[in-house]
Amino acid sequence: MCSIYSRQDPDRYALTTRSLRLEGYSTSIRLENAFWEVLERMAASEGRALSDLIAELHREVESRREGPMNFSSILRASCLIFLENHDQGRSGSVAA
Repeated sequence: MCSIYSRQDPDRYALTTRSLRLEGYSTSIRLENAFWEVLERMAASEGRALSDLIAELHREVESRREGPMNFSSILRASCLIFLENHDQGRSGSVAA
């Protein structure tokens, strides 16, 4: 069974950095390509641009948290929530 995971295309876990604006500031987010693919699916499922989805998620998380946050980790966890909801036949917001 582990060969399913160990033989995956190395491009899936290669890191890609994308630049965007959050709250009026330019920033960069570095994630594995597999997570970028899921984020693109999330945005498409809501009929919006990826940058809009990420900016909204950032605003929502920032309004609910106190102190610093690891936004890349939040994005990865959001991808897992999206995939779990998809597997269970549910759709909707990533902030489940």
